[in-house]
Amino acid sequence: MALEITDSNFEEVVLKADKPVLIDFWAEWCGPCRMVGPVVEELAKDYEGKAVIGKVNVDENPEISVRYGIRNIPALLFFKNGEIVDKQIGAVPKSVLNEKLEKQLA
Repeated sequence: MALEITDSNFEEVVLKADKPVLIDFWAEWCGPCRMVGPVVEELAKDYEGKAVIGKVNVDENPEISVRYGIRNIPALLFFKNGEIVDKQIGAVPKSVLNEKLEKQLA
């Protein structure tokens, strides 16, 4: 299951992670976010132990959203060693996210 990432645990879970991290920025009212949500949950299972997969509710965690300039959701950011290495804005097929995650694991 994807981790719930908040303003308070962001640094520990994302910036200090020793694995690649995928974060899904989403909101309850966002239609495309509801399409991406199940895909992110599948990726969390697929990459368990290999990558950190999490979700940030932008309405409940404005600090992180502002820090990374999130203006459109769903926004998926890929981190490695505490830095953004890739991103995807909008709903996309699982294969696209798989490919981006695999690049970070290589």
